Amino acid sequence: MSATNSLPLSLKTSPRLRLPAGRHIGLTLASVYLAVLILAAIAPHLLTHGNPYGIAPRAAFTPPCWQHPLGTDQSGRDMWTRLIFGARSSLVIGIGSILLALSVALSLAIPGAFGGPVAEQCVKWIFEILFSFPTVVLALLLTALFSSGTFPLIVAVGIGAAPGYGRMLFGQFLTIRHAGFIEAARSLGHSPSQILRRHLIPNAFRPLLIAGAMGVGQTIIWASSLSFLGLGAPPPAAEWGTMLAMGRDYIAEAWWITFFPGVAIVMTMLATTSLGRFLKNRFEATTP
Repeated sequence: MSATNSLPLSLKTSPRLRLPAGRHIGLTLASVYLAVLILAAIAPHLLTHGNPYGIAPRAAFTPPCWQHPLGTDQSGRDMWTRLIFGARSSLVIGIGSILLALSVALSLAIPGAFGGPVAEQCVKWIFEILFSFPTVVLALLLTALFSSGTFPLIVAVGIGAAPGYGRMLFGQFLTIRHAGFIEAARSLGHSPSQILRRHLIPNAFRPLLIAGAMGVGQTIIWASSLSFLGLGAPPPAAEWGTMLAMGRDYIAEAWWITFFPGVAIVMTMLATTSLGRFLKNRFEATTP
């Protein structure tokens, strides 16, 4: 009998459940950062007592110091305070865009996969047309139809990101529509709505959760890009992309005005991607 087989069952672990030490540290740091980010979005006054819109002309362009840890902008507004209050806007845009993108993707993928050959072909054509436009370009076209602001930005980024998620879900639904458990449900006389509710949506929940977790950071970057171009929340809104746009004319004199919002955006994407990969590995490890 081998040494592995002689171990008690309680001591045996699957190698798929083990994470390298470095990945554990990265996941811990990502979780802590996301927890602070959520706290900043829910209760920003717990992290700062300043006013994100309060100007102090005499304190303009103050570099990072003890009184202003991240410095001040061109109007003397404290950058730490604005970053903390900007977390809410950026998270609302990121999460709202993802929810809209997944909703649009599901509304196209489900009828296309289970609506017959004509519906399947039509959905394929829709995805091919939408994929002919890069996500940011499609979002730019949509923002041109609306006025600038947070809600139009959510709509533009959400619809722009929908084709990628739609194609992923559409391919998965095409794979499982002839699976054994679907055929068994049909043979038992289950209606399409029952199959959708009991079998399709539960099987789509895991990839939706993973895609949503990994996509929040990406949509924040897309939204920040549009805000940087002046198509997002108008100045002096405490939103990370808008803060980047407001500081681009002062990079040589006051690098911190653009540096810290950019760091916040990048760290948010890294943290959400790390969380999404952890969920993916966890679901794969628990899948029989």
